[in-house]
Amino acid sequence: MSIINMSNTSKNFGKVIALDGINLEVNKGDIYGFIGPNGAGKTTTIRILLGIIKASGGQSKIFGKDSWKDSVEIHKNLAYVPGDVNLWPNLTGGEVIDFFIKLRGTNNKSRRDELIERFGLDPSKKCRTYSKGNRQKVALIAAFASDVDLYILDEPTSGLDPLMEKVFQEYVLEAKEEGKSVLLSSHILSEVDQLCNKVSIIRQG
Repeated sequence: MSIINMSNTSKNFGKVIALDGINLEVNKGDIYGFIGPNGAGKTTTIRILLGIIKASGGQSKIFGKDSWKDSVEIHKNLAYVPGDVNLWPNLTGGEVIDFFIKLRGTNNKSRRDELIERFGLDPSKKCRTYSKGNRQKVALIAAFASDVDLYILDEPTSGLDPLMEKVFQEYVLEAKEEGKSVLLSSHILSEVDQLCNKVSIIRQG
C-alpha cells in the first residue's frame, strides 16, 4: 500500500527551479532513505509533502490524499521532526511533549516516560535552556510517543551524540516492526545505509 506518492512533482521559486520532477513512493512498513547534499531540495520536497508550500506541478499524496488540499486531515496521522527544532522558550520540555501528544489524540504516559528516560532528557527544564541536541530530543520523543502511521524525519539526528543516535535508530526499527512507515531525509550515508530498505538520491532538485 502506497503511503507517500509523489509523481513528477516540481517547484519553482520565481525563475529558480528548486525541484525538477521528483518521483517518490513510500509503502507501508518502509524505512525510506531520502539522501542528498545540503541544498539539494530535500527540505523543499518535505515541505510540499507537509502542505507547507504548494507544488508548482505534478502531484503529491499522503494516504491517497492531496498534500496541499487535505493537509489538516493528513497531519492527524503523521509525525514530523525537522532538522532544526524551534520550541516555545518559556515552556518546559515536558510541557511541549505533552502538547504535541494531546494534539494527536494520544495519551500513553508510560510510552512518553520510557522515551524521556531512553533519550536522557530532563523534561523539567525550560526550552530556552536546551542545547540543539536536547531540542532535537524533545521533537523525537513527541514524535515516537504518538501513535501515527507515518514519520517524516528531516535530518533528525542533527545535534545528537552517537549514543543517542543509536537510541533513535532503535525506535525507527521498532516503528517498522509495527508496520509504520518512515521517510528519513539525511546527508549521512552511514545512517541511511544502516536503517533504510529503500533509498532515493537527490542532487540539485
